[in-house]
Amino acid sequence: MTAATIRVRNLQKSYDDLQVLRGVDFDVAQGSIFALLGSNGAGKTTVVKILSTLLAADAGTAEVNGFDVADSGQDVRESISLTGQFAAVDEILSGRENLALVAQLRHLKHAGQIADELLARFSLTEAGDRRASTYSGGMRRRLDIAMSLIGDPPVIFLDEPTTGLDPQARKEVWRTVEELAKNGTTVLLTTQYLDEAEQLADRIAILHQGRIIVDGTLSELKQLLPPAKVEYVEKQPSLEDVFLALVGDNGGADGSSDSAAVHRTADAER
Repeated sequence: MTAATIRVRNLQKSYDDLQVLRGVDFDVAQGSIFALLGSNGAGKTTVVKILSTLLAADAGTAEVNGFDVADSGQDVRESISLTGQFAAVDEILSGRENLALVAQLRHLKHAGQIADELLARFSLTEAGDRRASTYSGGMRRRLDIAMSLIGDPPVIFLDEPTTGLDPQARKEVWRTVEELAKNGTTVLLTTQYLDEAEQLADRIAILHQGRIIVDGTLSELKQLLPPAKVEYVEKQPSLEDVFLALVGDNGGADGSSDSAAVHRTADAER
């Protein structure tokens, strides 16, 4: 089995009389994408804050990259990067300047070279000299994630990374997250979007009323339900299908994409 990069045991946290986490347990394998799925207020962000040493747990233990979050906070912080729900980019600076600034703050040599490499990796080279204020939502989020990767952290936390993005921008971010895992980064992703967890995650944990009520692969979770009935249905395109067919689902570095004609088909499916 792949070694666990994140281990959480009996994690508990309360705010006054409100018990947010009631004993959370899960492991995240090295180089995998782990989705923490739950509705608003389920405690997902609280878990991320504890794992990133921004908040102390009331009880339980948590380890990140082999370091205890309570006893070895500095080592944990050097092992991780955190991307919040909103892109934390300086809109006055260009994409290249944002990246170079973070590299300089981390006291890394060749900040300009690092910026250029990340711009190329995230398909932002052509937009690199433009102010971040001119970027689309998907481009800003890609830049934000690129900034998080400076210094090559082995673990990255993505807290609701596609909140507020349109369908096209969401797909851009999804491709970016998949690429992170392919390159060996361990990703803990919080989301309230079922399709996002289904698309990205190697394992999914559902957090409900402060507890993990189920944890497994998508295939394992589907086996919890009765076998599906076989029916013939006429499939009609969804509004998302129409939108992506018209505007394209792979925006370029400048945020543009080729339009495509909408072809409606009626498919008989099992």
